[in-house]
Amino acid sequence: MTPAAKIPATVVTGFLGAGKTTLIRRLLTDNGGRRIAVIVNEFGDVGVDGSLLADCADNACPSRDIIELANGCLCCTVADSFIPAMEGLLERANPPDHILIETSGLALPKPLIKAFDWPDIRARVTVDGVIVVVDGPAYAEGRFTPAVSPRPEHENPLEEVFDDQLACADLVLMTKVDLLDDGQADILAGRLQDRLRPGVKVVETRHGTIDTAVLLGLSAAAEDDLGARPCRHDTAFDHDHDDFESFAIALAPVPHPDSLAERLREIIAAHDILRLKGILAVAGKNMRHVIQAVGPRLAGYYDRPWRADEIRAGTLVVIGRRGLNRTAIAAALGGVPAPDGV
Repeated sequence: MTPAAKIPATVVTGFLGAGKTTLIRRLLTDNGGRRIAVIVNEFGDVGVDGSLLADCADNACPSRDIIELANGCLCCTVADSFIPAMEGLLERANPPDHILIETSGLALPKPLIKAFDWPDIRARVTVDGVIVVVDGPAYAEGRFTPAVSPRPEHENPLEEVFDDQLACADLVLMTKVDLLDDGQADILAGRLQDRLRPGVKVVETRHGTIDTAVLLGLSAAAEDDLGARPCRHDTAFDHDHDDFESFAIALAPVPHPDSLAERLREIIAAHDILRLKGILAVAGKNMRHVIQAVGPRLAGYYDRPWRADEIRAGTLVVIGRRGLNRTAIAAALGGVPAPDGV
């Protein structure tokens, strides 16, 4: 099989809440006739992104082609979960034309790219490109990379993850620039450009709009130039995300999403929560409400009606630094921490 005949795979990575799932939803609905399969990875036991992607499945990407791998970042579970998932896709009688891989927001892309050297995968798949999604407003606020780097003895684990993601990039998308002041996006894009390998471009996106042709067909063959992508964790024996944790909270139906929003902002600030996402049940409403938060910034929307076989209850996933007070956070929201594995 010649390299041109290999199935292209695009790795979509980026920090928590940057807009990776939104981007992949767009690629699924504007697929150019490609049969696309998606592998989506969540940090923690409870998956939200897989559900959101499955809801936009169509004939080109049926729900069976959206594979969710929860409970651990792909960079640490390559052999246990990613390689079997890839082999399952390739063994199908009608394999996909393109594979999208959405990593968790805390994943390091380089160990994942190395997995494409697995003989059965390398013979049939190539890494078309690594796309790093950067939340413009969060970058401006210094949420994960401060303006002044900490001293070596005070390393910032958020910045380490961010640096390793940028080091592997073939293209950087800076999202949500419509939320920035005039001229600020260009300054931030220039700052990002200074952190990238030669030839890697920064593309600014507004309202999640970008041409699919910009993202697919990069032909980077990233598995062949790993040496040109030096990362902070290249010499690390292990990377187990000990600095972070995730848990889920089960919530009863709420009177209205706005009634929860102010409480959420207070809780996020009080406990320095990095990321919050989930599904709410709203009293008197027949539709699910999706809620997303990056730092103090909240957004939400109704996505679809509840199905007859679904329990109308809410679940919020909370991600932060190790040591989150789960009981206090859940109590402040009027819910309870869901059991691990739920």
